[in-house]
Amino acid sequence: MEDNPELSVIILNYNTKELLRGCLASVKKYQDEVSLEVIVSDNASTDGSPDMVRREFPWVRLVEGENEGFAKGNNRAKDLVRGKMVLFLNPDTVVKKDVFFKTVRYLKENKEVGALSCKLVLPSGEMDKDTRRSFPMPWVSLTHLILKLDRIFPQSPLFARYWYGYIPENATHPVDAIQGAFFLSWKKILDRVGWFDEGYFFDGEDLDLCWQIRKAGYEIVYYPEVAIIHVKGVTKGKSKKWKHKVSAKQRLKIRLAGVNSMERFYRKNLWKKYPLAFNFLMIVAIKIFKVVRWIGVTLKA
Repeated sequence: MEDNPELSVIILNYNTKELLRGCLASVKKYQDEVSLEVIVSDNASTDGSPDMVRREFPWVRLVEGENEGFAKGNNRAKDLVRGKMVLFLNPDTVVKKDVFFKTVRYLKENKEVGALSCKLVLPSGEMDKDTRRSFPMPWVSLTHLILKLDRIFPQSPLFARYWYGYIPENATHPVDAIQGAFFLSWKKILDRVGWFDEGYFFDGEDLDLCWQIRKAGYEIVYYPEVAIIHVKGVTKGKSKKWKHKVSAKQRLKIRLAGVNSMERFYRKNLWKKYPLAFNFLMIVAIKIFKVVRWIGVTLKA
């Protein structure tokens, strides 16, 4: 690995040893596309992940800490970064040819872009819809989370705004937000906006970071010229193959943390945009949604 790399790849890991092994192997395969370094930040894994990294990937820089969530886990690597660009990459991903080369080139050639994601593809071959998202403004949240109209009218500009279903998945275009599973940005921009907000524990951190980057005057871009594989849902306990890796208690904690993130995002970024009465109505709706989610997760446990 380079002493002064162009790109720093940060991979946050929590008990996903086998997936992390596959991810690092794919990174190594294409490491010569750009000068890069790899930093694995481990959230107190108990499955032997740190030992595996030390033994099988000695060129990877490993930093360990307590499991304090996605934001703190990624930010833990901040002081180790030597690259001009930073890529947050999930351990449940597999990198393909030209991903590093083309995404880094695009960011360098388009100075107005503050962050981008390539296309994320599920093992089934379908696009991971969360790759590109709109901010959860009230109408978007209503049509996506409550009424689920984007499932009924997946290509409607009115009802399918959250996942940009009305824009072809192979079109490069600006978006509100990209997913933290593949999140490429400039270090100088991350330093300017403060990296991930550590007030989030799980979910919402990538949305919030995109909000801050756009607020700083930069575009966020979905760039599907290249793609990676995303297993998805392992940490949340949603993946059937890996479900045994996550306890029911941890699964509930993570799912409820997602609703807490909705409230934090709203209070932090949207509160001043709407009348006080409307704001209280939105907070009540979020808390009701949290109860519904708690019931749903508990019944499935």
